[in-house]
Amino acid sequence: MTSPLAALGALGAALPIVAAPMAGGPTTPGLVVAAARAGGLGFLAAGYKTPEAVAEEVAQVRAEGVPFGVNVFAPNPVPVDPASFRRYAEALASEARAVGLEPEALVAGRIVEDDDRWAEKIDLLLSDPVPVVSFTFGIPETGVVAALRKAGSVVVLTVTSASEAELAAAAGADLLVVQASAAGGHSGTLTPELLPATTALTELVGQVRAVVGLPLIAAGGVATPETVAEALAAGAVAVAVGTVLLRSDEAGTSAPYRAALADPARQETLVTRAFTGRPARALRNRFTDRYTVIAPDGYPALHHLTSPVRRAAVAAGDAERINLWAGTGHRHATDEPAARILSRLVGRA
Repeated sequence: MTSPLAALGALGAALPIVAAPMAGGPTTPGLVVAAARAGGLGFLAAGYKTPEAVAEEVAQVRAEGVPFGVNVFAPNPVPVDPASFRRYAEALASEARAVGLEPEALVAGRIVEDDDRWAEKIDLLLSDPVPVVSFTFGIPETGVVAALRKAGSVVVLTVTSASEAELAAAAGADLLVVQASAAGGHSGTLTPELLPATTALTELVGQVRAVVGLPLIAAGGVATPETVAEALAAGAVAVAVGTVLLRSDEAGTSAPYRAALADPARQETLVTRAFTGRPARALRNRFTDRYTVIAPDGYPALHHLTSPVRRAAVAAGDAERINLWAGTGHRHATDEPAARILSRLVGRA
């Protein structure tokens, strides 16, 4: 097994901590740079962005002369049933009206089953290689992994079980992110039609270590120095944190999202498909209360369906109709520089 120091060196990090990629706005080039300058590693989030926007962010971070990674959504679609899609669109009519949209636009909207411009993003990363490339939602073909490694990138794959870890190792990964269900945002599960198992992170790390010899980065609910130490003691070479950085100075988190994270009345998170049709952990709000039970499987179709409502709600400062992605450690998110947060978490690790 690769030593922890060698694994961290391959990532370009001096400290065993990673700023996880958070698509949809929270991860910014500034946050990635701040993580690197604190001794860790940050990942740009390529999900939902155009290849051109990704290239621009890569150029911004590269100009700072720090190590970094880029995270890409691997295709693993969950086709939506057209009749279920229409019923869900009709159910969302009141939410559209509440944020000033015409509900007919949702009901008449076509089903979008895109792949987030997968091939173009891979072409970008092969033509303009970055130090580290990570994937979530699926395992790329071995040819893609091999090509990225040949281009000089360290390849990291996200897994949520021991069986997924074996598949990722066979695909040629250099490292694995082991993501527990306590993580905020989307689960990286390869079987999104099923809810992820509620296995504790340290137990999950142990299960994965038993079947593969790759270095592991532990993710999911890590928000205190104690949880960092526990994950490292379980055998991870580093931890990945996301939710705890959402209120940091450098994060691009929207104002209503930040306010919700700071609201002492919001204590509960849950796993829901209501926003995107794929399991994701979020703070409970009106939207999750009303639609978690009736939301069909269907990614990315539901993501595209609800996006106009969520964007309008952000503009209106309405936290009850946006996806407040958050892990179980959300109460530890603080309003301060990212470097201070990361340094406090790793301590003497």
